[in-house]
Amino acid sequence: MTLHLSDSDILAELEPTAEANLNDHLSKAKMWHPHDYVPWDEGRNFAAMGGDDWDPEQSRLSEVAKAAMITNLLTEDNLPSYHRELADTFGFDNAWGTWVGRWTAEENRHGIVLRDYLVVTRAVDPVALEEARMSHMTAGIAKPEKGSQFLKGVAYVTLQELATRISHRNTGALCNDPVADRMLARIAADENLHMIFYRKLCAAALDLTPDEAMRAITDVILRFQMPGLNQPNFRRNAVLLAKHGVYDLRQHLDVVLRPTLRIWRVFERTDFGPEGEIARDELHTYLLDLEVKAARFEEQRDRALARAAARV
Repeated sequence: MTLHLSDSDILAELEPTAEANLNDHLSKAKMWHPHDYVPWDEGRNFAAMGGDDWDPEQSRLSEVAKAAMITNLLTEDNLPSYHRELADTFGFDNAWGTWVGRWTAEENRHGIVLRDYLVVTRAVDPVALEEARMSHMTAGIAKPEKGSQFLKGVAYVTLQELATRISHRNTGALCNDPVADRMLARIAADENLHMIFYRKLCAAALDLTPDEAMRAITDVILRFQMPGLNQPNFRRNAVLLAKHGVYDLRQHLDVVLRPTLRIWRVFERTDFGPEGEIARDELHTYLLDLEVKAARFEEQRDRALARAAARV
């Protein structure tokens, strides 16, 4: 028989799971300090303090690396919006509230260290960066869809944290700077632990209410967008980053979706009712279509890169 549970019912049922996963996270999370990842000796005053303002020649990063770093930082900057949505979904009681606070504190370090690195090394225009931050944070994030916000929320953040981990690691390699690579690897390690917490919660929700959880997972995957969607130039930068392998359809399918669905045993489960079966079939069809799109994108990208190389 299919269970139809309210978010408050789900929170109550899964509170012991949240507490166990919180304790596991705290045992594995490593304390680190943003100031240890910034080359402070490269810093100097800008014009307002008697120095020189930013000039493009001061940056060591390629245009693609700049776009990736700005996109990653602006995404991290919108933490107040994410905190609000997570707090609305989880609340502040018991382990749920402790996790909301801990997750927010850990995520806040990412924006701190990324901005310090970019400003100190003069990697990007700090004025344009601040203007983009103001614009993005004012826009916030899109409001969630109807239905269980808990189920859709944990499904989304599981995928989003993993996607963000991949983007940070690939950006680090792209920067051709060991300092940036080390910093982004540290951030990515945080994102991975966050993903594991949410992934376990979603697995428990699948066991608790299979049909509703399956519907939520399918809806999230079919409409998935990275949280930086509202930031300035996001779509243009997303295409640029996909073209250069920072995050593309193939990675989304093979490194994010398929491994996560395999861990959740989505296509092996036998406890779905009619609603869950319908949602799973929709997801299967979508993945087949995404495979075709990923292959097509790879072919087009390879041809474009080959033409560019030939011109050079």
